[in-house]
Amino acid sequence: MTADVVRTDKQFEIRLGDAVAFAEYRVKEDSIIFPHTVVPDAFAGQGVGKRLVEAGLAYAKQQGLLVRPHCSFFRAYIAKRPELHAMVHPDERAALTPS
Repeated sequence: MTADVVRTDKQFEIRLGDAVAFAEYRVKEDSIIFPHTVVPDAFAGQGVGKRLVEAGLAYAKQQGLLVRPHCSFFRAYIAKRPELHAMVHPDERAALTPS
C-alpha cells in the first residue's frame, strides 16, 4: 500500500481506486475529536486503519491538541500504547482500558 494519507477539513483519508478509508475528525477548543473511522474491505490487512490513526495523532501533536478518541478503533490503538496516553484529554483517559 503506497497511497498517501490526505487530510481534508473533516477527515484523514486514503484512496485506492473508488474505495476510500477515512477517519473523521473535528477540532473543538483545545481538542481534536475522532468520532468515526471506516476501512472498506478493499483495504483489509494492509494496515490502513493504523496509518489513519497515526496520521491523526501526528496532526494532533503538531497542532498541540489533546485527543478525544470517541472512535473505538482510535481508543483501542491508544489504549495498547501507554506512551500515547498523555495525548488524550484528561476527561477521557479512564476509558483507555486495553481490550
